[in-house]
Amino acid sequence: MVNPNNVLQTTKNGDLFSVWNFDGNIAYEDIIAATNDFDFRCCIGTGGYGSVYRAELPSGKVVALKKLHRLEAEDPVFDRSFRNEIKFLTDIRHRNIVKLHGYCLHNRCMFLIYDYMERGSLLWVLSDDVEAVELDWMKRINTIKSVAHALFYLHYECTPKIVHRDISSNNILLNSNLEAFVSDFGTARILDPDSSNQTWLVGTHGYVAPELAYTMVVTDKCDVYSFGVLALEILTGKHPGELLSLLPAPSSLQNIMLIDVLDPRLSPPTSQMLAQNIVLVAAIALACLNVDPKLRPTMKYVSQEFLACQRSLRNPLRTISLLQLMNCGIHMEESYQAPQC
Repeated sequence: MVNPNNVLQTTKNGDLFSVWNFDGNIAYEDIIAATNDFDFRCCIGTGGYGSVYRAELPSGKVVALKKLHRLEAEDPVFDRSFRNEIKFLTDIRHRNIVKLHGYCLHNRCMFLIYDYMERGSLLWVLSDDVEAVELDWMKRINTIKSVAHALFYLHYECTPKIVHRDISSNNILLNSNLEAFVSDFGTARILDPDSSNQTWLVGTHGYVAPELAYTMVVTDKCDVYSFGVLALEILTGKHPGELLSLLPAPSSLQNIMLIDVLDPRLSPPTSQMLAQNIVLVAAIALACLNVDPKLRPTMKYVSQEFLACQRSLRNPLRTISLLQLMNCGIHMEESYQAPQC
């Protein structure tokens, strides 16, 4: 396998086509033929930079290609993001992180080769009433847990620690079984313990941790905040902007019941297990949204809570308010016990 760090230094204006961890050989010509030279009819979406294409290879394998547009390739910011994604995804291996199979670096044609995700982004699924209903409560809980485990991996099992910096529903992809995968590492960053880790403000509006606006210092707690927004979005079926505006004044949540903010397109959960999971997710999500990053739980804690045996609810789901959930999880630390609501 080609070392991407060497590649990025020595092939800036040259040609390179590298594919690995794939059954069979993929030729550059196969990619061009499969997309009809990147014809717009093969395009399945446009991301933060470049366009995404569906390509069926001669072997029958279907892949997704993210191609940087020519003008974008000449922009140092987009070029840096593209190469950043290669740098991280060549070494990352986790079942809930999208798999990069290869890439092409050329001064006129640059693209990445990923697993194809049939259902597209979580944002798209939640915005479509039919798709959203298919993403039932159990699938939504599993999506939230999958993202939590992926972030735990980035924060604790990668050395040095990696911060994604752009966790949002648009960057969570779903396969044909509606299983979730974290994607888009263009703005990811390694946390250097010997550095101030100061950064430019990046990420998707509505998911960025508030402290970044005045500290400009990235930490793993920035990902934790974004995860909290995402978890609430999955439960409510839409971006929780209105709820986020109420969090600085918790007393305003006293009369807002959890069951009333859940996605109305799904029937209320009828099983005790689903109700327990929803309460746990909501309590953890609210704790992740604490304005003080030091009081947010770590993704290690969150991941472990999702793996632990859950206790029964003391109260019926319909009687639990958001204020109760905030009180359950307001001081979540490594030693904190599971919410008892």
